[in-house]
Amino acid sequence: MAELIHPQERQAGVARPDLTTFLSLGFRPLYIAGVVWALVSIAIWIFAPQLIPAPMWGVAWHAHEMLWGFIVTIALGFLLTASATWTGFNPLKGAPLGLVCILWLIARIAYLTGGDTAFTVGVISESAFFLISALSLLRVVIKGKSRRNYGLPLLVLGLGVANVLYLSAAKNGDYVLLIEHFNQGLIAMAVVALLIARRVIPFFSMRMVPELKLPMLVGSGKYQLGFGVAAIVFSLVGLSWAMALSLAITGLISLWQLAHWKPFSVLHKPMLWILYLGYAMIGIGLICAAAHMAGIGASSPLGRSATHVHIIGMGGFCILIIGMLTRTALGHLGRPLALDASMLLSYYLMIAAVALRLAALWPSSVTLMLLHASAACWIVCMGLYLWRFVPMLIRPRPDAVLKAKAAK
Repeated sequence: MAELIHPQERQAGVARPDLTTFLSLGFRPLYIAGVVWALVSIAIWIFAPQLIPAPMWGVAWHAHEMLWGFIVTIALGFLLTASATWTGFNPLKGAPLGLVCILWLIARIAYLTGGDTAFTVGVISESAFFLISALSLLRVVIKGKSRRNYGLPLLVLGLGVANVLYLSAAKNGDYVLLIEHFNQGLIAMAVVALLIARRVIPFFSMRMVPELKLPMLVGSGKYQLGFGVAAIVFSLVGLSWAMALSLAITGLISLWQLAHWKPFSVLHKPMLWILYLGYAMIGIGLICAAAHMAGIGASSPLGRSATHVHIIGMGGFCILIIGMLTRTALGHLGRPLALDASMLLSYYLMIAAVALRLAALWPSSVTLMLLHASAACWIVCMGLYLWRFVPMLIRPRPDAVLKAKAAK
């Protein structure tokens, strides 16, 4: 296995874990927290669902913890880090960042503790987590006059509101309302994911393939954002046909953008094609969601709500996430932008987990086996990431170590 050792690290030696460094940027603690929870929550859901207590219940807990407990957490870790680069101001660090992480942890524990009191504590803690994160982002984008990012804090706040509505429906056992609020949260997260990915995919691609020239597609991005937000609004007012149309257009714009980013030019770069694949799956998933809303293919597995949820959630968000977890962590940690064997294996394991889970949507005698195999691939994927990256995420960058030594 290739070792990703920076030349400066050879000179400086391996630094000790450092709490100040660990809490210096949002991606360090939140990437670890999100990935640990991704591993633990799937293990509980597939292999020990009896541990999920009331007032939460099986699928309600699973859907919540995957979307808000894992996917949104990783997205916030990225935004709290990237916004420091975009604006020149760090939105959260030190004790405030530590507090946000503790609030997140309290919510995870509370929902597994059971009982109305613990549930209420979880809702309050998680709501505070979203509110503080949104306000911190708002503060730096205004301070840094980063006008194109003014909408991001509102989207984060929207995810927090959808979370409260979802949890209320879960506590009341209202499955219809639960699915409605989950879809609102899913679409809001899709808008955030597409917004982020549309910026980073061409940028990362042109950095890694110097001769490659790609358009940023700002114009189509505005339409994509507009129709995505419109889908959320139409969901809130109960216009399902308009919501379906908006979702279909958003998905088609995403696939059109992808075609203009010359996907065949990055097939030799796994760190890039993994992002292209995740972006494509979100686009396809949004089109499938539109078909579901319009009642197309209702009698087939493609017409089930679980189909578009897993295409978007696993095929889109999670494939994007495993690519972003490696690329952005290596970049912000001052490491070479290269994959070792364990990182590449984590990509293939994630893709396998998605393929197996989608295959399990077709009822058969091997459905349970497929679910178990998907969970096993997922757990090993997340475990590999933690094994490889936690030692780097809790330590200073190699160049920072050298500067500290030189200053003595």
